[in-house]
Amino acid sequence: MSIRKAVVSGSFYPQKKEEILKYINHFNSVKTNDESFDDIKAIIVPHAGYIYSGYTANMAYKLVSASKKNIKRVVVIGPSHRVYLKGASVALYDEYETPLGNLKIDKEFSQNLIDKYDFLDFNVECEFEHSTETQTPFIKHYFGDVQLVEIVYGQIDYKDLSKVIDEVLKDKSNFVVISTDLSHFYTLEEAQKLDNICLEAINKKDLKLFDYCEACGKIGVKAIINWAIKNNYETKILNHCTSADVTKDKSRVVGYTSALIGV
Repeated sequence: MSIRKAVVSGSFYPQKKEEILKYINHFNSVKTNDESFDDIKAIIVPHAGYIYSGYTANMAYKLVSASKKNIKRVVVIGPSHRVYLKGASVALYDEYETPLGNLKIDKEFSQNLIDKYDFLDFNVECEFEHSTETQTPFIKHYFGDVQLVEIVYGQIDYKDLSKVIDEVLKDKSNFVVISTDLSHFYTLEEAQKLDNICLEAINKKDLKLFDYCEACGKIGVKAIINWAIKNNYETKILNHCTSADVTKDKSRVVGYTSALIGV
C-alpha cells in the first residue's frame, strides 16, 4: 500500500493527535459568529503553521461540519511551493497520513480527472507540499472517513482549474477546499492594504481586482471565484489576520483569511 507521508507534522502542526486536538479545542473555545450559508460548496483557508493561521482555517471547517452532513469526498487544491509544475498534480497514493488517522485517497476519481484533462498528471515530487497537507488534520477531524483527492498546481490558467472544480462539484457529495495564504513579508500596514484588496476581490467576486493583490494560492482562489460567478454562488469572508497577531513583529508579516462559497 502506498501512503503519502505527513512530512510537515511536527513543524506546521503537531505530530501528536492529542496536541492537534488541544489546538482545535482551544480554537473552538473562542466565541465566533456562526452565521453561515445553508449550502456551502467550498472554503478558502490558509496553510501556515497552526500557531499563526490555524484559528482562521478552523473557523471555516467548523462551520462546514455543523451545516453539511453529506460530504463523501473532499478535493483539496493548493499551490506548489517546492516543485516547478506545468499544470497540476493529482495524488495517486492509496492513503494520506495524518496524526488523527489516515485518509483514504479516491484513486479512481483522481485517475478519472487525470484521464479527462491533459493538464493534470501525478507528480511524485509534490509529496512535500504543505499547502494541501496542513488541511488534512482538519479534514480528518471534522469530516471523519471521507475520501480525499489532492490537487497541487503550478503554472496553470485559473480557467482550467475552474473547469476541474466544475467537474468535481457536479456531484453534490463532493466538497472543495482552496488553500492559500495572502501577502508575504511586508510591513503590517502594507500587508493590510494588499490583503484588503484580496478580501474585496473575494467579497465582490471581482476577478480583475486579484491583479492588485498578493496570494500564493491566487490561481486557486480565482478558479473557485470564477466557478461561483458562473454558478451563481455567494462568498462570505470569515476572518482575516496576520502573523503579527502572534509574533507582535510588524516589520515582516504574512496575511491569512478564510471564506465560504455557498448559498
